[in-house]
Amino acid sequence: MATNLQIKGSWNELKGKLKQKYGQLTDDDLAFGEGKEDELLGRLQKKLGKSKEELRAEIERM
Repeated sequence: MATNLQIKGSWNELKGKLKQKYGQLTDDDLAFGEGKEDELLGRLQKKLGKSKEELRAEIERM
């Protein structure tokens, strides 16, 4: 399991894909700062009801 998110391409592009898949996500939910992966995953975990591991894997597949 990776300890850090391996984000491929632009974060803005990835945000768009996540918003398409999960329409309930807001820009605040997807706010991402360098070194703040756990905060991002925590917000997504609360909003989507998935584990951090599931979310990390899904983001890395995009």
